Amino acid sequence: MTQNTTIDPNLFLVCGLGSLGQYCVSALKEFGVKVNAIEEVKIQNWEIPELPDLIDELVIGDCRQPKILEQAGIKQCRAILIVTSDERVNIAVAFAARSLNPNVRLVIRSAQDNLNELLAENLGNFVAFEATQLPANSFALAALSSETRGFFTLENRLLRVISLSIDSCHRWCNCPLSEINSSQRRVLIHTRASQHLLKGFYQWQPDAQVLPGDTVVYIDVNENLVARQTRYVNNSRQSWLNIFAKMTWQNLSQKLTQFWAESSQTRRVAFAAGIVIVSLFLCGTLLYKLQYPQIAWQNAFNVALVLSLGGYGDLFGQEEISFTLQEKSYPVPWWLYLFSISMSVAGTIFVGIIYAVMTERLLSTRFQFSKGRPPVPKLDHVVLIGIGRVGLRVAQLLQELRQPLVGVHTKDLEPGILPQMPLVVGNINNALTKVNLQSAKSVIVLTDDEVANLEIALKAKTVNPQANLVIRTFDPRFSENVARLLPYARVLGVYALAAEAFAGAAFGENILNLFRLDNQTTLVTEYQIAADDNLNGKLLADVAYGYGVVPILHMKVNQYTSKLMPSDDIKLVVGDRLVVLATIEGLQRVERGLITPGQLLVRIKRVNSPEAAFEGAAVISRVTGCDMHLARTLMNQLPATLQYPLYKHQAHRLVHELSKAQVLAHIE
Repeated sequence: MTQNTTIDPNLFLVCGLGSLGQYCVSALKEFGVKVNAIEEVKIQNWEIPELPDLIDELVIGDCRQPKILEQAGIKQCRAILIVTSDERVNIAVAFAARSLNPNVRLVIRSAQDNLNELLAENLGNFVAFEATQLPANSFALAALSSETRGFFTLENRLLRVISLSIDSCHRWCNCPLSEINSSQRRVLIHTRASQHLLKGFYQWQPDAQVLPGDTVVYIDVNENLVARQTRYVNNSRQSWLNIFAKMTWQNLSQKLTQFWAESSQTRRVAFAAGIVIVSLFLCGTLLYKLQYPQIAWQNAFNVALVLSLGGYGDLFGQEEISFTLQEKSYPVPWWLYLFSISMSVAGTIFVGIIYAVMTERLLSTRFQFSKGRPPVPKLDHVVLIGIGRVGLRVAQLLQELRQPLVGVHTKDLEPGILPQMPLVVGNINNALTKVNLQSAKSVIVLTDDEVANLEIALKAKTVNPQANLVIRTFDPRFSENVARLLPYARVLGVYALAAEAFAGAAFGENILNLFRLDNQTTLVTEYQIAADDNLNGKLLADVAYGYGVVPILHMKVNQYTSKLMPSDDIKLVVGDRLVVLATIEGLQRVERGLITPGQLLVRIKRVNSPEAAFEGAAVISRVTGCDMHLARTLMNQLPATLQYPLYKHQAHRLVHELSKAQVLAHIE
């Protein structure tokens, strides 16, 4: 009997039912799809007790074997998630799966970045993640305990998700929420003082005013990272320009006084000697030119320069007191002869001082290299314990946020790895006494041993009860127990956070990043619009309000420049690139095409001029996406209601845009 090789868009396969694999199955089932699984041995104790009931078909065997893959339905699968703990096994399974199903989407667990790029080029429809590194942002943010709830980079721009509590002095107080949105900012969530944060985006009224005590969560385009890298050069250049532009005798006197007070004894001597030798050099040039008018200024300059460098013997090495210029000998008067001797002696002393200063600088530089890393911060810093792959990424993120921190690790790092981070090396229990733990703001425990993480966290809490504790765990049951034992700590299970990214990627989306917002995972997801895509042909307003996602970047097909915080009026076409913020529910809605229709109608009452009628029709067509003929017909039959259901935010925006075009309208 011939096996049916038709792809089932609702069938997924998970290889490896460890912690990550079990969470991936759970996340996939939230999409309402069928999930088959392969595990090498039969599992006796499931980390997620209800998981056996969620798996549609479980195959026991080696997932590298083609027969096992075929038994699990690889030829009909839409995507395969290869998430065993052995990267070699994962790569072998990827090749086997591709040979059996050329169209299946490959989502594998791998930390080999270079190899992953090569595999993506050769296998196609391939994406790889390292499960332990995906939640690095969440660990960093949990330690900050600040307004920042998430951050990531797009197109070399830093974007931050910020939760802001409004007081009566804030500039947004008594301001309509719709006016907070701009080309660099989008409001995500708004709650009143007595409410909890609402789940989902756009659960706020555009015309509502921000009151004292309210909480506003928004995403903000914060900084250009390329500009940051060149800023120091530009600032240095600008500072020199400012210095010369503002140079006065008083400023110069102050700078010299400050330099003298802050300099070492060697530098003071060098500075004074430099002034003396420059003065003698200028005087020598002038005196030789005046004494011998027939020589050129260049020759007088050369004579003074040779004497300044202690070259008296080069000029007056003969018994006769004379020197030669341009093959002619000139007698030297006694007073100029004495000045030349003085100048040569001063030059010799000056050269010696220069050598001394250079020697001091070289020795100082050598000692600086051996000195290594900066000292441990004294106050309000983060103590990062465990500098593995996750710890390195967390440290990099905290440094990008300009957060003082100190690392603790069992062995030393290479000099080129995080050179600006203070590091305490050795036994972790002993190291805790050297990191100013009692005055630290946060403690992040990221070792690979979750029991050790708990022990370290308890010791840290004993020393500093006010510190924010962030604990890395793996086992979901252990995580639940620790969370109950330490309600004041942030207990983050790496696999639970990463599984949602793996599940989202299985549907063809590229998960760029993730962060936690009010105990809910938010995914930064990239779409490439295809012909059969549920997003094709839709306005961004429909995508945003109909699916409940937040478009934050759009790039038109065949263009190389993208737009951050794009307008709702853009219509998506095949080949466009779109990046959105979405919860797992939002991704489900996009995948299934479950778009919520608009429900509000807008009534157009009157226009002030024929030009306003023409402009109003253009606004209606642009904001709603309706046909221009329909919009012009409506404007010729006023008062009339636009029979085109709109979303709440879309309708408010249409009324606002029409008012600017001198067209009076309101929401029915």
